[in-house]
Amino acid sequence: MVCSLWLPIRLSLLTSVFILAGCGGGVGTTLPVTTQQAVAPVITTAAAQNGAEIATLTTSTSGATIYYTLDGSTPTSSSAVYKAPFLVASNVTLNAVAMASGETASSVTSQAFSLNIPSNTLVWSEEFNNTTGANAQPEPSVWTFDTGAGGWGNNELENYCAWNASVSPCSTANPNAYVGTDGYLHVVAQEPSTGVYTSARLKTQGLFSFHYGRLEVRAQVPEEQGLWPAVWLLGNNIATVNWPACGEQDVLERVNAATTPDWNEGSIHGSGFTGSNLGTVYDFSGGETAAGWHTYGMIWSKGSVSYYIDDPSTPYVTYTTANISGLSGAVWPFDSGDNFVLINLAVGGAWPGSPNSSTTFPAQMLVDYVRIYTN
Repeated sequence: MVCSLWLPIRLSLLTSVFILAGCGGGVGTTLPVTTQQAVAPVITTAAAQNGAEIATLTTSTSGATIYYTLDGSTPTSSSAVYKAPFLVASNVTLNAVAMASGETASSVTSQAFSLNIPSNTLVWSEEFNNTTGANAQPEPSVWTFDTGAGGWGNNELENYCAWNASVSPCSTANPNAYVGTDGYLHVVAQEPSTGVYTSARLKTQGLFSFHYGRLEVRAQVPEEQGLWPAVWLLGNNIATVNWPACGEQDVLERVNAATTPDWNEGSIHGSGFTGSNLGTVYDFSGGETAAGWHTYGMIWSKGSVSYYIDDPSTPYVTYTTANISGLSGAVWPFDSGDNFVLINLAVGGAWPGSPNSSTTFPAQMLVDYVRIYTN
């Protein structure tokens, strides 16, 4: 006859010791069963510009997810997920917690930032400086690359090539993205053989991100049939919620040859509003074209995204949460966390169509700088 009973005795929050009580009254013990606690995140900071800082969150718990808030509240599994170092340029309290499967949540790590930075202060920039005397790699601590073909969801025709990519059709002898000795980022679309196209798509994903502020990009774009230059942002959470739920903000975007008047389009996309729902065309004045140098700007604040060309005091469009109130299933994604920056020159696709005999290759997009200011 087997007659026994396992009886847990709680000794602490993390440990239970089980005793075995038999029919004869004897008692045996087993080894304690311990529930591990995730290790609390560590917050490290690096100087940005004019008092701003870049925060990095780490935990030594393998496979843990770090959740964080910037309003002093306690992070939960519904809070923003840490995916990349992010810019801190205002007075906030950063709280972070690590969670891992099978483990209890870590304690909360907290750091208050009292920066007191005035509005319209430059707090981060990529100036594309190059003093090497030769074409150089875009700063690898800031920029990485999307690579490959496959249409990128838009039926595009190019193969995107990373720096120093050598597998055909990419070529180290003819890079598709480099910082020239002229101090500009060059994003180059090429046709290495008939009907085969290469280009580049740079991004700060996993390396740098920000939330709110005024973004400026000074750029000059090619105007040819089938070319599609763009500077845009995506939410860091694209890896977990996918597109369009992550949100997309298009600061610079246009296709094909110059028109009269010439133009740029500023758009936002999210769940329930994609395509042409919220896009506004800006017409250049006085015979200006996108082939000339212009400053493309975005003013991003809580519940609001504005776009401007050359003059931040005169946005040509402002989108707010009110713009999506009548759209079925629409959710405003731009207050949910940090975004990363993308710069690319696509070839072909559903919007511009394919290149034709009038399209000249190589064609290049030039970027003088990317800058972020406080609101």
